[in-house]
Amino acid sequence: MVTFTVLILCIAILAGIVGAILGLGGGIIVTPALTLLFGLDIKYAIGSSIISVIATSSGAAIAYLRDHLTNIRVAMFLELGTTLGAITGAFVGGLLSAKALYIIFGLLLLYSSLHMLKKVNTELPQDVKPHPMAEKLRLNGSYYDKALDKDVPYQVSNVFSGLSVMYGAGVMSGLLGIGSGSFKVMAMDMFMKMPLKVSSATSNFMMGVTAAASAGLFFVRGDIDPKIAAPVAIGVLIGATLGARLMQRLKSKTIRRLFIPILLYISIQMIWQGWGYNG
Repeated sequence: MVTFTVLILCIAILAGIVGAILGLGGGIIVTPALTLLFGLDIKYAIGSSIISVIATSSGAAIAYLRDHLTNIRVAMFLELGTTLGAITGAFVGGLLSAKALYIIFGLLLLYSSLHMLKKVNTELPQDVKPHPMAEKLRLNGSYYDKALDKDVPYQVSNVFSGLSVMYGAGVMSGLLGIGSGSFKVMAMDMFMKMPLKVSSATSNFMMGVTAAASAGLFFVRGDIDPKIAAPVAIGVLIGATLGARLMQRLKSKTIRRLFIPILLYISIQMIWQGWGYNG
């Protein structure tokens, strides 16, 4: 039992580090590890994954908010799209083909990863055309980049394109019960032309809000096992705290090189799952 707990703790620390750096939450590592390595029931793995997302967000939030990496205005604006999409997905679940959604969103992520690959050596967004709505909502911002040792002001572009992606991600989440961290980062980095570090930090903040809202349901259903969730929460919290400090010392191009293969993996997994979906 002690060995089991220690192994989960170590995996959770790794998940927290990766989640904090890339803005994906820890679920992408926690769920496969608990099911494939430990043979746990998928419902307990998903319940623990929800806890890991909250812990990742909590562990990274203090550092990111203190250093003005998190754009709270953008987060709250995009949450409108995610929430409306989730409600839509829940209501029209019987009208939409889950198989088609998996494939469409998998192809979108695949396209995004290839687009990211083209600018893998780009440190900061170039030639950004500020959106009038970004000015009205005061979405533009700045932060101090510790890796570059300078202040970085940035403009937010294509506001409604980013909101549309988040609405689609919400539909996907509401219909299929999956997380959308990769879509959040993609919406801000690719469509809204925000710096990757800001996109990652803001994604972390948003996922914590979303996961906290749904955690109660998982707890009531009995899908959260304290013996599993406790070491996951502690490990992810430690990892996220370390990851937040590490992320600020990395250059955006380094983070992008880490993000692209994971995005490729998620996109291929979604396409494959859609191709063989029987639900």
